[in-house]
Amino acid sequence: MKSKILVTGGAGFVGSHLCERLVKDDRYEVHSLDNYSMGSEDNHIPGVHYVRGETTDIDQLIDFTPDMIYHLGEYSRVEQSFDDIEKVWQYNKDGIFAVLQFCRKTGAKLIYAGSSTKFGDGGLGRSQSPYAWTKATNTELVMNYGTWFNIPYAITYFYNVYGGREIATGKYATLIALFKEKVRKGEPLTVVSPGSQKRNFTHIDDIIDGIVLVGENGYGDEFGIGSEEAYTVLEIAQMFGGHVEMLPARAGNRMTADVVSEKTRALGWNPTRRISDHIAEFTSELRAQQNRHTS
Repeated sequence: MKSKILVTGGAGFVGSHLCERLVKDDRYEVHSLDNYSMGSEDNHIPGVHYVRGETTDIDQLIDFTPDMIYHLGEYSRVEQSFDDIEKVWQYNKDGIFAVLQFCRKTGAKLIYAGSSTKFGDGGLGRSQSPYAWTKATNTELVMNYGTWFNIPYAITYFYNVYGGREIATGKYATLIALFKEKVRKGEPLTVVSPGSQKRNFTHIDDIIDGIVLVGENGYGDEFGIGSEEAYTVLEIAQMFGGHVEMLPARAGNRMTADVVSEKTRALGWNPTRRISDHIAEFTSELRAQQNRHTS
């Protein structure tokens, strides 16, 4: 009998890649619960069972007992969280309580996608935005539920994920996808001041390798999934080339974050992709396309 896996946020950027990986494994029956606030039906993967709805309603919407829940379905933008604080609370605080109660009821193992923002700026990142605070306190709640109610869990931390299916436009656009879109259109690359903020960009395939490994082998601990290579946002813009336009500084914009991947590496995980190679491949393909159109 196949193990039943539930991925919250399964129609989103990271969630769809996770569903795609899991559904290829004959051991798993894969289900997604997503409210489509950031997810898209364009990200649906054949063979995955999709349910539309809020994680706060998980007990009413999910009519089976999962063996494992990958909880990715939370609000996940730093600077915008000041304007969206009601959504942040609903998706992240009300949502995690409902999911934990559901795990308590069903006995499902919870793999919680925490945020590396809590490791930012010497450990002060958790207080810099509504998003960072909710994610950091959620990890504490997950650990407490594990102690209070004997819920099996593992917590993962992603570092600046990039790759296919990123949101490229609008206020929820991610940096690499936004830069790609601007380069295609010949627009200036906008960098939030001061530009020296460092990020550990990690390819989506490496992220999925890590979270699946943690899901299968990690218990009662925290597992960072991030590349050790750090670049400033300005350095990333310069890799793309073109004109850079500096924007005013924004609240919640951390400068650094420590990568805490030792426990994940102990399970056998290592990142194998580099952001510099990814950008070089993109710019090379774009030039080739442009040359074909002009020839």
